[in-house]
Amino acid sequence: MTNRQSLFAGILIGLGAYGFLALGGIPGAIIFAFGLIGVVLSGCPLYTGRAGVMTDIKGLAMIWLFNALGCVLLGLLVLSIGGEPVQRAQSVVAGRLAQGPWRSFLRAVGCGLIIDIAVWLYRNTKNVLPVLFGVPLFILCGFYHSIADVVYLVAAKAWTPEVLWYYPIIVLGNYAGCNVRRLVLGNE
Repeated sequence: MTNRQSLFAGILIGLGAYGFLALGGIPGAIIFAFGLIGVVLSGCPLYTGRAGVMTDIKGLAMIWLFNALGCVLLGLLVLSIGGEPVQRAQSVVAGRLAQGPWRSFLRAVGCGLIIDIAVWLYRNTKNVLPVLFGVPLFILCGFYHSIADVVYLVAAKAWTPEVLWYYPIIVLGNYAGCNVRRLVLGNE
């Protein structure tokens, strides 16, 4: 796995996040699935797809970094184009920051759990349906995806002091959620 593949996975998730910002609601949640379907079909490494199976923390951190960079690019694209997606990003970020640390962590755990299970089911069946349903599920539940959140934060120009507590909590919450299956089932 290369850093370029991790960057591309971030771009794919960024495209899904942009689709969500452009459409909103249930249609946006469904369109977001394009990003994760692209990731699983291409085999590119995504932080939330690997956090439940990798024990190499340095390698996982590199995946996260290049995923985030891919989403920075898409966030800048959203910001440059402007319009309603930027307004939606600002609303998304404001709502997330208003949740506080504990609720934000729990919402990130929920996302990590769903994404890990969706990717695990895809790996075992080569069927994209778990991904197609898992992505809208985590969005409609109001759960937080640490990689997609980079798009929202950049598009909303939300690099404020609150982000210093918020973003690391989301990354850790996703990691915790991605490891629930491994804790319960072992390395199946």
